[in-house]
Amino acid sequence: MRPLKITDSENIVLGLQDEIRRSEESRYDHRLHGVLLVAQGMTCSEVARLLGDARRSVQYWVHRFEERGLAGLVEEDRSGRPRRLSEKQWEEVNAVLRRTPREVGLTGTLWDGKTLSTWIEQHFDLHLGVRQCQRLFRRLRFRLRKPRSLIAHGDPEIQQAHKKNSGD
Repeated sequence: MRPLKITDSENIVLGLQDEIRRSEESRYDHRLHGVLLVAQGMTCSEVARLLGDARRSVQYWVHRFEERGLAGLVEEDRSGRPRRLSEKQWEEVNAVLRRTPREVGLTGTLWDGKTLSTWIEQHFDLHLGVRQCQRLFRRLRFRLRKPRSLIAHGDPEIQQAHKKNSGD
């Protein structure tokens, strides 16, 4: 059998690594392969280079395997960063987004990340960045609406005349 030749190997490798990280089961299999390679005599550095992981990660897998066996390779819960808003504050944000910014004492007619960040800082004395506020919109299933340009509110007769004349 002849060796596989992949022309764009760097992108292929990155794509395959992304696919491995996509599911809990594939990440388990990936760690299992790493430990197997170490058990067969490869160093953690060699395995890390081969699999595209950090050497420290491979060492961690081996250590967990030695302590707990196969159970040590199972995906653990990741607590992540704790929420900065309490449950009550989340409810308040959800309720305030159902109103216009003007109704709650801000300028503007539509909510965006900057406006929500300002409101949260004023009401909870807590700074959340614009990007973080944009993620809040998504988590609360709130759809951002963009203002329509002035031309959308223009005179319909002038717009129609323009359309007729622009086809020439």
